[in-house]
Amino acid sequence: MPVAEKKSITKAGPPPSEGSPLSRVTGVFERTRDFLKDVRSEMRKVVTPTRAEVRATTTVVIVTVFAFAAYFYVVDSALDWVLRSLLHALGSAQ
Repeated sequence: MPVAEKKSITKAGPPPSEGSPLSRVTGVFERTRDFLKDVRSEMRKVVTPTRAEVRATTTVVIVTVFAFAAYFYVVDSALDWVLRSLLHALGSAQ
C-alpha cells in the first residue's frame, strides 16, 4: 500500500532564520508580488454576465421583493386585526 506524503503548511512571513531588516523588506516585496500575481490569476477567472443574465436576475429580485412585501402586508394586517379585536374585547377605547 503506498504511503501518502504529508504536505506541510507554512505561515506567511519571512522565515525565522532571516531577521535582518533588509531581508524583511525583500520578503515584503516578494509577498506583495506573489499576492498581486494571485489576484491577477483570480481576476482572469471572473466572468462578466451578459445583458440577458442581468435582466433575468433583476426581474427575479424585483418579483421577490414584491412577493415579500405582499406577504408582510397580509401578516401585518392579520396581526393588526387580531390585536384590535383583543383590545376591543378587553374594553379598550379603540
